[in-house]
Amino acid sequence: MSILLNPGPVNLSERVRQALLQPDLCHREPEFALLQNSIRRRLLEIYALPEDEWAAILLTGSGTAAMESMLTSLVPEDGKVLIIENGVYGERLSEIARIHRMEHVSLHHDWGEKIQTDRLMEILQSINNITHVAVVHHETTTGRLNDLAVIARLCRSYEIQLLVDGVSSFGAEAFNFTNWNISACAATANKCLHGVPGTSFVIVRRDALGKSNTTCHRTLYLDLPTYLKNQDANGTPYTQSVQTLYALAEALLEHEEEGGWQTRHQTYWRRMDIVRDGLQTLGIQPLMAREECSCVLNAFHLPDGMSYETLHDKLKEAGFVIYAGQGGLARSLFRISCMGAITEQDMQRFVNVMKSLLSNKIVLPR
Repeated sequence: MSILLNPGPVNLSERVRQALLQPDLCHREPEFALLQNSIRRRLLEIYALPEDEWAAILLTGSGTAAMESMLTSLVPEDGKVLIIENGVYGERLSEIARIHRMEHVSLHHDWGEKIQTDRLMEILQSINNITHVAVVHHETTTGRLNDLAVIARLCRSYEIQLLVDGVSSFGAEAFNFTNWNISACAATANKCLHGVPGTSFVIVRRDALGKSNTTCHRTLYLDLPTYLKNQDANGTPYTQSVQTLYALAEALLEHEEEGGWQTRHQTYWRRMDIVRDGLQTLGIQPLMAREECSCVLNAFHLPDGMSYETLHDKLKEAGFVIYAGQGGLARSLFRISCMGAITEQDMQRFVNVMKSLLSNKIVLPR
């Protein structure tokens, strides 16, 4: 089995893998309602969110489905969203807004650039009808962890709601939902929570959705008010991926038993520090300083004279799967994530394999 160092899907623990083998279940039966309710409750418990104020809404789809449902359901017809871009996934939010013909403005930065809060403030001062700001928390294009606290303070001062793409940070990075004035956060099962692909979700402040008769219904399948109404009534509007929910339920139990997001955060950094320190001794530099990065993923410059394709293929022969840079970064960077059921020993072995590769030694398959 390969060690997946890509930012999802992740290596599964044996207990999560075994959860997929539970009995087949109809999504209209009371047993499914119990499963769904337990997951929704545990998702809120990760950041101690009260159920009377917040809801976890489950969707069958990838993290992008959660992003799209959040943006299209939370911004009303008479609203306007400012989307902050400093990577692929911020730009994806803008693409969602364009496709749905939502009134929006994009604050663009170069990929990996720190968000310029002075430019953000200028826009908020000059455009008085902005109702929402949408931003990616952890931009996996480069590994940058955007500073939500600073953005949130500006949003609060202008009474603007904050929508967060937490797809690759929920469950392992800090979230202060209340103080950061977050209205909704999109996330997924198969990254920091160590579930399997197929289920995503939106954590939403109940009063942010508003009354159903005043909410803009831009989509059928991704309409959050429809899901909330049905899931609160122990139902589901459409067929859910039952087996992936079994896996998510087990992964959430595992997450809690291991110490929650704080422990996962520390675990990821221990693994990532092995990689950062080890690669730097080999002359491979990280793209960003540690304090600018998420614990989930870091980007590194490719070794001199080695293409990504060569590095990827040699590492795959040795049992490791890495991730390429995106777009214009594809020929200069590779990315390493440390999520999933892997160990610090796996990360040290990865560093040792890299050392062998750079020493022109033969790397034998595992």
